Formats: sequence, structure tokens, C-alpha cells
Amino acid sequence: MPRSAHAATLALLLSVALTIGASAHADSSCDQACRERGQLLDQQVTLRLGAAALSNLLAASPSGQQLAQMAGAPDCGVQIVRYHYRTIGGAGEAATASGALMIPQGEGPTCSGPRPMMLYAHGTTAYSKYDLADVTRTDPDNGGASEGLSVAAMYAAHGYIVAASNYAGYAGSNLSYHPYLNADQQSADMIDSLRAARVVLNGDGSRAAISENGKLFITGYSQGGFVALATHRALQAAGVSVTASAPGSGPYALAATADAIIAGQVNLGSTLFTTLAVTGYQRAYKNLYRKPAEFFEAAYAPGIEQLLPSVQSLDSIFSQGKLPRSHLFSRTPPGPQFASITPPASPSLTPAALTPLFAAGFGEANLVRNSYRGALLEDAAANPDGAFPNATPGMAPAANPMHPLRQAFKRNDLRNWVPKAPVLLCGGGADPMVFFFNARAEQAYWLNAKVPAGLTSVLDVDSPVSGPDDSFAAIKRGFANAKAAVARDAIAAGAADGGASAVLRSYHGGLVAGSCMLAARAFFANF
Repeated sequence: MPRSAHAATLALLLSVALTIGASAHADSSCDQACRERGQLLDQQVTLRLGAAALSNLLAASPSGQQLAQMAGAPDCGVQIVRYHYRTIGGAGEAATASGALMIPQGEGPTCSGPRPMMLYAHGTTAYSKYDLADVTRTDPDNGGASEGLSVAAMYAAHGYIVAASNYAGYAGSNLSYHPYLNADQQSADMIDSLRAARVVLNGDGSRAAISENGKLFITGYSQGGFVALATHRALQAAGVSVTASAPGSGPYALAATADAIIAGQVNLGSTLFTTLAVTGYQRAYKNLYRKPAEFFEAAYAPGIEQLLPSVQSLDSIFSQGKLPRSHLFSRTPPGPQFASITPPASPSLTPAALTPLFAAGFGEANLVRNSYRGALLEDAAANPDGAFPNATPGMAPAANPMHPLRQAFKRNDLRNWVPKAPVLLCGGGADPMVFFFNARAEQAYWLNAKVPAGLTSVLDVDSPVSGPDDSFAAIKRGFANAKAAVARDAIAAGAADGGASAVLRSYHGGLVAGSCMLAARAFFANF
């Protein structure tokens, strides 16, 4: 069982026991918020479309057409239900959240009768109204619409019952912040969402034509890849059978990822991710700083703990000067010994092509105080991670980090368990946002821990076809074609860099995301 003795994990075990109908005795450490977890509060049908109508919806926009080409023609129609439920926050406090239940519709065997249940975890967003159940909104800030439609077209329209949490802190949640990359809270939230979704599914006689067949799959992308793997870990720890999971592009080796960023390998989107993570961990653990200005530079510290998630778009937040677009760190080294990594000239474990991106993470109007970065670097030098900067055989996190933020990253790192069900870790080798070494480090940790041969695997969709027996050959070819098309379009629009910048911007959230969704579906079809 993964480490953690705090109330959130105890609450998780109780919630899972209730979910699967097991008898459970109240734990003395489980308060009222814990006991109410997973309770359904309300539900509302937001969409009901037959297969033909769903095809028409996809055909109505260029992005929908691309999605339909990748996902294939819908076998089923889809009904989507938004539901609200009780869960907990990062410190174990009572909270509410919402989710989207996507139910296949139709008379064929793929769309009715016993069907598999899928848990889906979404990616990072700054937008507080992000809602996977609202798939038809044209509001450009509502990224949930495009991701929700992708989930519906890729999975529900092909026979999966999908329960997708919007997460605490979003879409009608009463939590004033989001517990970002908090493995215990986010996995608990997902399980609470599943329990509430099952009440919705089983409580309406009009849905009697469809039911679960006993198979439980878990997937998600980016932040959702991390959440998916954390949820698999939590369910396994509680004795709940998982059929298989297929996380995509998640920061599983979170402590190593954080050390790489601190060492100057500043990823795309770092100012958003850092703010969400640090303010969320401060709410949960209360020991990262005494006041925000100890971590954040003075220009950004006021109000930053209430900044995210926001009703404003991320572009608006940047344009108003509430966050810098890319300057995470100062160009001035926090000490002479760190000059070579401010910014780094020779990155470790990440593609050399990303070096210009790392340089863009440094500037004068930076987010993180130089003194705080220096303290982190000193602790990393004294207590190095097993995956970064030097890869050790076991790839384990640092044994005893002393800095509270590095302790928080280790606490939420997923290199501390071994799965008993199949896992596919999907991603792209040149990802500028979530470095692909996360998948390699997680797999190396598992192999060192003697995971059964073939139970876990890693897919780089941006790698060559390995031969005639490559089961993901079509996905790799499709990715290569899509990447080439992005570059061609950029060149046609006058790009002077051969389309490299356009590919960089599209790589994580567009190119790899769709390919990994398709890979997850193909992987799950084996079970």
C-alpha cells in the first residue's frame, strides 16, 4: 500500500469500500466530511444525441472533423449527465465537485447491455468553469468542451460508460482552490466521482438498457495522466480490481520533474503549473512558506493564492500582469555554482532541441524568488533524485529530501508502488510540457521492483515503427503525418523556422493527446 497515514487516505479506503458495497466500520479518524464522500447531490442531462447526430456535430467544425477522422464513426449515440457530489479538499476538508457521466446509447451490442466502465481524468486548466459535461459550448475559454467532446467521441461513442470528474475547485465546486497534483486528494476525488456516477447510472429506470460488465479501465492525459495512475494505485491499495490503465503524458516521477525544472529545464506552461502546485500544496501541508512573498516575487505575490482557478482566461491573466508568460526564474544565478544552469546549456534527460525553450523560462520579470530556487538547488545537490540529473538503476525518488517543497513533490511522486493490472504509459518523446522521461523513469522503477514481465509498457507515439509486429504502427504513422501537417500549415502561413514553433505549441495538447487517446482505446480492447 502506498505511504500516507493522513485522514485523506483513511477516507479514501472508506469511500472505496462503500463504492463496491463492502461493509465498513466507521474509523475514529473519519469525520463527517469523510463519511459523506461520494454522495450524489444532483444530476442533469446536458446532451442526448444519437450516433448520426453525434457524427453531424463532429462534422460541423474543422476540429470535430479531425477528431472524427481519428476516432472513427460513432458506433453509439451518447447521453451526457452532469452530476455534483461530495468529496474532500487537499487538507481533508469537506468539498463538492462535479463530473460528467457519458452513457452509450443505441440498440446494438456495443451500445447496450453490460458495458465496461472507464474513469477519465482531464488535463490542466486555469479556467474555473471547465466542464467536461458541456461539450457543445463555443466559448473559447471553455476548453472542457473540446476535451469532453473528444472523450465522448473516442470512448462513449464506442461503447464505454465514462465517468469523468471535473475535479474539486472547478465547475460548480465549493472549494476555493484546486489541489493540483495532490495524489491522495485527486485519486480520492476520482473515486468519489465514480461512486456518485454509479448512483446516477443505476438510479434511473430509463437507463436500464445499459449496465456495467465488471471491467474497470482508467485513463487520462497530462495532469489527468498523473491522476489516472494515482487512482489506479489507490484502487489497488483498497483491494478494488482494475482491469487496466493507460495514463498519457503525466508527471508520474514528479519529484524528478520538479528537480529538472528547478535545474533550469523550464517546461512550456511552467508559470501556470508552478502556481497551481505550490499554492495547492501550501493549502494541504501549510509549510512551504509563511507568506506568499517568500516564494513568489513581489510583483505576483499579492492575491496569488486566490488567483487560480479563474473565471478569466489564461491569456487575460498574463496580459494583466498577474503571472508572467514564461519567465519562471531570474537570469541571475542564485549562486555562482549555479551559473551553468541559469539557463542550462546542456540539458539532461530531455531532448537537446528543447534548449531554446528552457532559455525562455528565464527573465527579469520572473515568478519564483531567486533565494527560494537556490535553497531547492542546494537540497537537490545534497539529496539527489534517483532519476535526475543522473539516472540510477532503480530511478527512485530522493531518500531524504530536507526542503519542504521537495518533500511535497516526493510525497506525491508515483514511484512508490507496483501495479498488479496492466498499464500502458503513453506519451511523446519530444514533449516540451511534460517530459517523456517520466514514463521511462516510472517503468524503470517498476522493472527494478520486479513487476511481472509484460505487465507494464511504454509507448512513444513519436518513435519509428519497430517492425511488422508493432501493434501501435498505425498510431505512430498517424502521429507523424499529423505533425508534418502542422509544420506544412505553419510554413504556408509564413513561418520562418520550418514550422518548428508551431509543432512545439501543438505537440503536447494536440498531437500527442489525440494519439494517446487512440492508443488507450486500442490497449483496452485487449481485455
